[in-house]
Amino acid sequence: MNITLKPEQEQFIQSQIERGIFANPEQAIEAALRLLEEQSIGYERWLEETREKVEVGLAQLERGEKFPLEVAFERLDRKIAKLREGQQ
Repeated sequence: MNITLKPEQEQFIQSQIERGIFANPEQAIEAALRLLEEQSIGYERWLEETREKVEVGLAQLERGEKFPLEVAFERLDRKIAKLREGQQ
């Protein structure tokens, strides 16, 4: 398989080599592919967890287990605030 990189991609890889992060372009490409694989696996995991949560939620609704929309929004607001605190 032959891959053609854009000039800016080649420049980035070369800068990483010059900084001593990678010894050669192959190492840089291998690292990029590992990250892509990790991201893909993480996304698939997140997708499966989300599907499971949706199934649980639908089952709860079918059993009549529900609460006011305002409560749901309050919970979401608290979760978002917590996430933001963790990013700072």
